[in-house]
Amino acid sequence: MRISVSLPERAGIAMSKLKIHKMIVGPVQTNCYLVYNEESKETLIIDPGDQADRIREQIRIHQLCPCAILLTHGHFDHIMAAEELRREYDLPVYAGEEERTLTGDPSMNASREFGVSCAVTIDRGLSDGQQLSLAGFSIRVIHTPGHTRGGVCYYFDAERVLFSGDTLFAASVGRTDLPTGSMSQIIRSIREKLFHLPDDTRVLPGHGEDTMIGYEKKHNPFLF
Repeated sequence: MRISVSLPERAGIAMSKLKIHKMIVGPVQTNCYLVYNEESKETLIIDPGDQADRIREQIRIHQLCPCAILLTHGHFDHIMAAEELRREYDLPVYAGEEERTLTGDPSMNASREFGVSCAVTIDRGLSDGQQLSLAGFSIRVIHTPGHTRGGVCYYFDAERVLFSGDTLFAASVGRTDLPTGSMSQIIRSIREKLFHLPDDTRVLPGHGEDTMIGYEKKHNPFLF
């Protein structure tokens, strides 16, 4: 399944370059995003959780040029296609510096429980507040511990688009009962970091439908 995500027009903000294709992949319906520059076709693959063949097919159909893989965290359902795509397109893998243990250890990233035993090596470890320049976009790294210790969100500053992984969902938050998870930390991460973003920031999560920061401030029952 592929879903094109339309971004709202905002006064003074050029939206035309940023294009997003959302693909729902794998056994737990993970959102994988192909984020690309319409002008150059440079593409970021965010959370390639499974089904590398389907992801490759969309890259071919849209004549995209992958330049990096961005992981929000290291759980198996967000990384299972990463190694195959990294080799195929010779891509660097970006993720939070503190997430190396999860991405590299099947006993920590829950993959063994599903009989797949996957791992991927992080090439570029990221820190909180780090600014990336990729595919013609300025992207701020926001370290959001809670779902996992080293989880990060990716914020496209000019476009006001946040890829929140499994930190913030529509009217919900990520689970915290897996290795390195913490409920107190995930609530703090959302309140003290994500809720400081503009209310009209569009949130594209790791599962389920997209939402807005302003809506979550008013309606998310886990944050009251």
